[in-house]
Amino acid sequence: MNDDGDDSLRSVRLGKLEALRALGVEPYPVGFARSDEAGALEVRYATLAPGVETGDTVRVAGRIRAIRNSGMFIDLHDASGKIQVFSHKDYLPETGLATLRLLDIGDLIGVEGKVRRTPRGELTVNAAALTVLAKALRPLPEKYHGLADIELRYRQRYVDLIVNPQSRETLRRRSGIIAAMRGWLTERGYLEVETPMLHAIPGGASAKPFVTHHNALDIDLYLRIAPELHLKRLMVGGLAEKLFEINRCFRNEGLSPRHNPEFTSLELYEAFVDYTAMMRLTETLIAHVAERVTGGSTVTYGGLPIDLTPPWPRRTMAELVRDATGIDFMELDAPTAREAANALASGSPSVELGDEAGWGHALELAFALKVEDRLIQPVHVTGFPRDISPLAKADRNDPRLVERFETYIYGWEIANAFSELNDPLDQRRRFEAQMQARAAGDEEAQPLDEDYVAALEYGLPPCGGLGIGIDRLAMLLTDSPSIRDVIAFPTMRPR
Repeated sequence: MNDDGDDSLRSVRLGKLEALRALGVEPYPVGFARSDEAGALEVRYATLAPGVETGDTVRVAGRIRAIRNSGMFIDLHDASGKIQVFSHKDYLPETGLATLRLLDIGDLIGVEGKVRRTPRGELTVNAAALTVLAKALRPLPEKYHGLADIELRYRQRYVDLIVNPQSRETLRRRSGIIAAMRGWLTERGYLEVETPMLHAIPGGASAKPFVTHHNALDIDLYLRIAPELHLKRLMVGGLAEKLFEINRCFRNEGLSPRHNPEFTSLELYEAFVDYTAMMRLTETLIAHVAERVTGGSTVTYGGLPIDLTPPWPRRTMAELVRDATGIDFMELDAPTAREAANALASGSPSVELGDEAGWGHALELAFALKVEDRLIQPVHVTGFPRDISPLAKADRNDPRLVERFETYIYGWEIANAFSELNDPLDQRRRFEAQMQARAAGDEEAQPLDEDYVAALEYGLPPCGGLGIGIDRLAMLLTDSPSIRDVIAFPTMRPR
């Protein structure tokens, strides 16, 4: 427990638990046949006048959030809302009154009785029977202060959800976001699939994986960092020409307000289109989701209005860097680009590039330092360097670039998409370059996946691929300052 006061309160509640059992009341019964939710009753009796009692008997259940007048009035909350319970000897038998005296805030109870509206206008159930459904042994946080400790809210999400309506609304809206995505895609002929979360070779993104061990096979396996390579195997096999997965991914990296070691993304592929089709799909899908869960295409995040109405601007990475710094990286060779990027980094050893870094790494660093966090309104950033894009098809006009874009909103990467590389020989060369980077110390470089290259040799149709970060999108659409707000159980350092 947190302190001696909590221990004392728990002891009192344990005593009440035993007293209930002494009365013959089981404090943790199997179930309760409920007839109505509180929210439905509010709708049904919206026109019931103050002071009027109906002859309608209902059975409701929920958690006690307030007790007044020695239990005469109880505020009972369920997932849909609140209803008042009136407990009085005129309606409640002696066994019910005895049970009433042993109830505490936080207990779960069932109530049967007739519906009325009090003279003050409160919809109420006159309790004729009380059923204890779960005796709470720990007190809830004090009513007016709630669970104010942010870290404790994340660690004890179950308490946070009981006492903070905003936390419940945030996670419910997250569920609505995923449902809206799934519905929009299935209506357009996309097939939902599932791919492995345990990989023999980590791939599909540049990231450090989590490692685990399978005892029966006596092999190390890796938690999925991306589903990309398995999804494209399904495209090779012709399972569908349009498919998607709403997937859990894991990356063994740092934590921040925008990063959690496990996260959820939407990843999809469509045959016979390129990355420009993915741009249109991204902006249309996100605008649709925003409309479904917020009621409009303009949302407010951090006090700033964000207009999600398509179409969104398209700007190349080099153009944006040139506008911000005056440096045109398209005119620079690799050594000069490294010098320019390191100058922008102001000599910080944590971000400076070494001599092994390519031209694309220099452009990427300049973009991260001087552009990324300024992209508040939605924009598709194109013209990504080939050096940092081992799975994307080369740009049709410039071999230094690939057909890739990332979508930014409020300075965050929200989406990442390619014209997918389907040349198996080129893909092998890209993997081999990654392996050289890995040998030079880059832990995030992708290893060679021979089976994936073999799959490409059977023929992957030209296709567009897209990934959207659901956690960040949920942050945006719920005005949440931290990714931990939109994940029910975020990763925390153990106490």
